[in-house]
Amino acid sequence: MRILLVGAGGVGDAIAKIAATRSFYDIFIVSDYDFARAEATIAWIRARHGDRVASKFLAAKIDASQAAVVAELCLNHKVTHLINAVEPKFVPTIFSAAYTAGVNYIDMAMSISEPHETDPFHKTGIKLGDGQFALHDQWERSGKLALVGCGAQPGLSNVFARYAAENLFSEIDEISVKDGGNLTVRDADGNELFAPHSSIWTTIEECLNPPVVYERSRGWYTTEPFSEPEIFEFPEGIGSLECVNVEHEEVTMLPRFIRANRVSFKYGLGREFIEVLKTLQKLGLDQTKPHRVRSAQGPVDVSPRDVVAAVLPDPAKIGPQMTGKSCVGILVTGKDLDGKDRATFLYHVADNSETMADLDAQCVVAQTAYAPVIALELMASGAWRGAGVLGPEAFDAVPFLDLMASNFGFSQKWVAQERLPASPLRHP
Repeated sequence: MRILLVGAGGVGDAIAKIAATRSFYDIFIVSDYDFARAEATIAWIRARHGDRVASKFLAAKIDASQAAVVAELCLNHKVTHLINAVEPKFVPTIFSAAYTAGVNYIDMAMSISEPHETDPFHKTGIKLGDGQFALHDQWERSGKLALVGCGAQPGLSNVFARYAAENLFSEIDEISVKDGGNLTVRDADGNELFAPHSSIWTTIEECLNPPVVYERSRGWYTTEPFSEPEIFEFPEGIGSLECVNVEHEEVTMLPRFIRANRVSFKYGLGREFIEVLKTLQKLGLDQTKPHRVRSAQGPVDVSPRDVVAAVLPDPAKIGPQMTGKSCVGILVTGKDLDGKDRATFLYHVADNSETMADLDAQCVVAQTAYAPVIALELMASGAWRGAGVLGPEAFDAVPFLDLMASNFGFSQKWVAQERLPASPLRHP
């Protein structure tokens, strides 16, 4: 296996560092538009693991916006598998480049959506991932696999859903993906900062778009942003958080393979974060279309969202200032294998102090980085095989979870926690 990693930012950097602890590949190319950033990742690997491990890593400069450049790098290095670890806006380009080069592909965030033109808060337009799933037959004929949405959420959450459907439940009423944490970022004087834990570009996209909900009786539909608030108790000391509907890939992915009456995604954002996002939208700072701006050097075209991303702390660099934990999980309700009511919360918690010690990476990016490396190792062993455009829910969850938790694997504990069954939620 010869791997090309596109993007050495927070998640990409963590992917390479995790991969450095494994031996299933022949070469691992770390590429980024900023060549120094790719070199820094490999320098960390050399300092932590020595020259023998670092000798399997190679740094390269890449422009992810140019499909021909990405494809050429794949061909020049005889790449077999490409990991896309850059912003979702680059998905079409890199996805196309992988197909052109004839390599297998993996990403953690899928092609972006477009709201319904006339009724965005009731009807779906182009859903997350539609642009990729539309090319399933083309990829299948090529004999190559595009494993899409394989991070933490989506990714690990999809694996949990497949495991629950096959091993814990005979009928599923609802799969409700939950994302929450008690993370705090402070400056040198101890003052709490507003610092998103993952890409603000992506956060704006998923939080301000109309959330998508799936119901088997009516299919996919949308609601207002931040709808259907509920208080959910997160485990391992995180505590109670208000969670709201947010657009996310799992809702568009899981119903394709798993039978459930309802699928939703809820994010424990917090009041302050929601108000900041609403303000950005009100001011037009969520826009991606460039605007002409006067500067000392003359007129320049600037994307408002890129400006917001530039002035906020870099999520890849806030780890030393961060404390707390992040939880990725799904609450599944329905009937157990004996036909009795069951509610199970399957989850993984990442502690920032531990991920900083192990990977020098803050916990949210580290949590996202484990799944693609685990999936690649399963592909290398033959435990996961397939062709076409598929999500993690299309594959057997047991090998993934076994490798994830094993001391000989990735030593990442996951939990299936029983909750008190409640009456199935019914929404108008």
